[in-house]
Amino acid sequence: MLLRSFPGFTRGRLRSRRHLLTLSAVVAGAVAVLGCMKATASAEGTPLQQGVTTPKLIVFITVDQLRGDMLARYRSDLRYGYARLMRGAWFTNGFQDHAITETAPGHASTMSGRFPRSTGITSNSVGVVDPNFSLIDGLPNEVGASPLRFQGTTLFDWLKAKDARTRALSVSKKDRGAILPIGRAKENIYWFSGNGSFTTSTYYRDTLPTWVREFNARRIAQGYAGKEWRLSRQAATYSEPDSVPFEKGGRDFMFPHPFPADTLAASQYVATTPTMDSITALFALEGLRQMDLGRGPQTDILAVSFSATDYVGHAWGPDSREAHENEMRLDETLGWFLDSLYKLRDSSTIAIALTGDHGVSPIPELARARGQATGDQGLRVTLRPQVTEIRAGLRAAGADTMAFIYDGETVALDRAALKQGNVNADSLLNAFTAAAKAVPGVARVDRPAALRKADFATDPVARRWTHQMPPTSDVELVMTLTRYSYWGSIPATHGTPYDQDANVPIIFYGPWVKPGTYTTFTRTVDMAPTLAAMTRVRPLEKLDGVVLTQALK
Repeated sequence: MLLRSFPGFTRGRLRSRRHLLTLSAVVAGAVAVLGCMKATASAEGTPLQQGVTTPKLIVFITVDQLRGDMLARYRSDLRYGYARLMRGAWFTNGFQDHAITETAPGHASTMSGRFPRSTGITSNSVGVVDPNFSLIDGLPNEVGASPLRFQGTTLFDWLKAKDARTRALSVSKKDRGAILPIGRAKENIYWFSGNGSFTTSTYYRDTLPTWVREFNARRIAQGYAGKEWRLSRQAATYSEPDSVPFEKGGRDFMFPHPFPADTLAASQYVATTPTMDSITALFALEGLRQMDLGRGPQTDILAVSFSATDYVGHAWGPDSREAHENEMRLDETLGWFLDSLYKLRDSSTIAIALTGDHGVSPIPELARARGQATGDQGLRVTLRPQVTEIRAGLRAAGADTMAFIYDGETVALDRAALKQGNVNADSLLNAFTAAAKAVPGVARVDRPAALRKADFATDPVARRWTHQMPPTSDVELVMTLTRYSYWGSIPATHGTPYDQDANVPIIFYGPWVKPGTYTTFTRTVDMAPTLAAMTRVRPLEKLDGVVLTQALK
């Protein structure tokens, strides 16, 4: 099971003896330790041990760009980890119920129980990038990171307030995927550097622990130099075509996908393959073992964010053969990850949650070709000419051109600078609104104050924008494209308030959970309060989410 999760292997046999020897060393170092430990796992679904009333370990899994319909779409091919978790409490109508459906806002909301308007993480650009805290043993050009823009608390803080012994380990390919689920706590937070090793920033510590350095010394990612990502079964068994030039900009859009021969380049290419998730899972298990998490009596947290789905989706699109193959591989990775977890810890003491940080839209050109997008839908949109014209007008008036602050979906103003230049701010906003609305692919341009007065039941776009921006924000305009339309030229992406970008699965699994498939409207902000109810802790602040009582025994 473990070996099949790595690209370059076909089901049932390895593709080369050289590859076998390379990975055998990795597996021996990372997994053989599990076999020598005394097995403590009990059968799944057994009653709680005497005296055990709350979980000793919460495992929170986020799959980056896991759209809500993907598990149902690939269900017949999901037989391992996904299949096991879907036998828990599976909410199929779950949503990241905010407007800018990006990685940072999504990860900040799940374990805080609050919308971006409360967490302060309203977009990737105001996520975790922080040059004041450099990376440890990363590449020289990699920018540091910290959670200092995050506001408020998370489930970890609530558990820590109950029992000071509570600890957390959070890992991901991405810095924001590792940092934001835990909030501002200085715990064990690690992400993947472009040099092929796990790192953290000086916000958390000055040096890497010995176990992290030893894991990095295995050079797992570098070992894929010169290998290939191949299909795991016969090509004819996939429903998706493999000859779609819209994928990956017309380059490397057909299987097999070769890793670069250079080890540094291979370490970076690995993120666009299922191998990244396998390496992340191995690192998480090693950290659990080395830190001795989940022994109790306190409740510890292991947060794991799997990023390959996002990288594959951006490159080849969510409807590609690559996306299908990647979810099958992640299913296998989740399978051996859970099997290993239950060998290390008693399954009756573990609660698991799984969700996505956002969904994804189809490649616009494909959406139009399929008739999924019609009229002014499915377009690639830019407002650069309109922004340039506005700033040219400010320059001509002798005003500060940067007083008009354009950031993709939003516009903010430096009203004091405009007033000093004798420019009427509201007239400027009205002129830009009219110009933007005339651009094909722009559905609406709204003032946030007006959106807060809308009927949220009939206007989900207004509701999600209101959940996105705090009333104190200096944002004066928010822009929404037509469905399936994109800002920019990336093959496939996300970020809109529409359901295809907001819909994600929400799953709970473990002895405290009432199994079933639930179709009620649910939000990811409901996950933290539900886990708080399981662990009998009190949130330290007012939440946007509610306890999903129907999922609890």
